[in-house]
Amino acid sequence: MLRRRMLIMLGVVLLIVLVLAGYKAFSIYTMIQGHSAPRPPISVAVATATERPWQTRLPTVGTLKALQGVDLSLETDGTVTDVQFQSGQTVKAGQPVVKLDSAVESALLETALADLGLAQLDYTRGSQLVGSQAISKGEFDRLSAVLKRSKASVNQLRAALGKKSILAPFSGTIGIRQVDVGDYVASGTMIATLQDISSLYVDFFVPEQSVPKIAIGQPVEIIAAAYPSQTFPGTISAINPKLESSTRNMQVRATLANPDGKLLPGMFASLQVMLPNPQPRVVVPESTITYTLYGNSLYVVAQKKAEDGSVEKNDKGEPILVAERRFIETGERREGMVIITKGVQDGEKVVTAGQIKLDNGARITISDDKTLAEKNSQPRAD
Repeated sequence: MLRRRMLIMLGVVLLIVLVLAGYKAFSIYTMIQGHSAPRPPISVAVATATERPWQTRLPTVGTLKALQGVDLSLETDGTVTDVQFQSGQTVKAGQPVVKLDSAVESALLETALADLGLAQLDYTRGSQLVGSQAISKGEFDRLSAVLKRSKASVNQLRAALGKKSILAPFSGTIGIRQVDVGDYVASGTMIATLQDISSLYVDFFVPEQSVPKIAIGQPVEIIAAAYPSQTFPGTISAINPKLESSTRNMQVRATLANPDGKLLPGMFASLQVMLPNPQPRVVVPESTITYTLYGNSLYVVAQKKAEDGSVEKNDKGEPILVAERRFIETGERREGMVIITKGVQDGEKVVTAGQIKLDNGARITISDDKTLAEKNSQPRAD
């Protein structure tokens, strides 16, 4: 009886093992079938590598300067009696800015004018008398000298009186005033800065090897740090006739219009000097390139070929497309485009989005979905 029970239990265990083994074998078979089935093609966005004229640019940096700019200061000392401008105001050439106390100089000028009037009368009377020999020639010469001295004294006092006030030397925008009425100021004290910012200069340096590429009238593009998304056009207006002996760089000046007054003197500027003779270059969108430590690469759309070299086609009779990974050499980048110096030919289609899912030789299908390109528009690095 015992032996019979053991045989029954052994049969049950054996049956369970067989069932589990069958289930496992079925799972393995299903997995193998799944892996052996062809994978669906990967949707990608593509662009065409095109050859176009590429204008080489020389990057550099510089500093903006006003067309005319001065720090207004006094030539003499005195007490401020009138400040005739508001901070930040636009002034015209010749407009009074500041006046100092000039009571003493005005009084001395009145005295000198009175002496000048008397000297003028004596000289007129003497010129009539010397003709009739009523006075000597020496006395007439003395009267003439007195008249000249009186005129010189008047001119001297008028010049001293003129230094008691400041007039705007040119039209522009005046800065924050540094003095108030009643202040006693010494000679040389700065009153305010005056800047004509209707046009600006930008001074920059170029290396010695780039000197032959620079010429008067050459266009430049300027970007100020305050407006990083806006470009301001300018033109090279002056080139220094000598190089800096310490750096072997040449100073260059460009002029640009500033009608809106956005740019201010002293701003930092990034420049792109437009060099002549654009050359044809093959360019692709920057999003196509994968940057790695061992080299840059991209995927080119290619047709899958059989062993005999013929193009394989799908059920619809269309060529099967695959991704071909190529290592490339790149050049200058600008506005989302990159020069390809080696690895891609004009007219070839390159993958711009969806590269993260690709391997060399992977089947692909070209998608017209713009969201795919937008989602993967940024360059990636492995």
